[in-house]
Amino acid sequence: MSTAGENWRVWQDSKVAGKFATQRRGGILGAEAQFDTLIRLLRYVPASPLTVLDIGCGDGIVLETVMRALPVERAVALDGSPAMLEKAEARFTDLGLFSTLVEFVEADFSDPSWIERLPVRKFDAIVSAFAIHHCEDGRKREIYREAFDLLNPGGAFVNIEHVASVTSQGEDLFEAAYAETVFRYRESLGQETTLDEVLHELQTRPDKSANRLVPVDVQLDWLRETGFTDVDCYWKHFELAVMAGYRPIVAKPS
Repeated sequence: MSTAGENWRVWQDSKVAGKFATQRRGGILGAEAQFDTLIRLLRYVPASPLTVLDIGCGDGIVLETVMRALPVERAVALDGSPAMLEKAEARFTDLGLFSTLVEFVEADFSDPSWIERLPVRKFDAIVSAFAIHHCEDGRKREIYREAFDLLNPGGAFVNIEHVASVTSQGEDLFEAAYAETVFRYRESLGQETTLDEVLHELQTRPDKSANRLVPVDVQLDWLRETGFTDVDCYWKHFELAVMAGYRPIVAKPS
């Protein structure tokens, strides 16, 4: 269910990145449950402390969540948007925590050469949130294979993702629910707006046409075909899902 139009580079626009970080991120449906699921999944990784890669780190909130919940000795925050990386760096600088453990890398993961920019080539956990869906489908599958190869045995790949609805009714339900949570979030900030205004904004936002959405079941098949085990959609609410898999500790015989 790809949409013609902008590609992911719309996120390099500081206005688009800023709008998401300050006006929409706090209103994402089920964010608390997504993060809870993420941490529960990462607790099954045998390594400790962890080396973590965040693909499409955005403003750094996912990586911060991981580092607050679990022991981490090294983290790589990677994004193709300088505007988003700037926000991530500011987050960790302002926190005064973990900043010496995080390396920020600007790289376009829609290009296979992104791996060459990594300061380390093996990780215990690879996470991503609302990023990989901006790639074309063939590239998504390649990223899943690249993530598998970058993981140590027993490592986990957890993808918090925007996925395709099966029907147009599902799309309508998601947009209405998303608008309601963003509206309530903005109300909590003291901003004056209406639900209709928020819904219209979400439906016409410039980054929407950069989405290349794929149903959950298709992506789970891709993960299994890649070699991940314990593959499942561990949480889902309308078009938002948490999918994960682990690299086997013992390699399958060839």
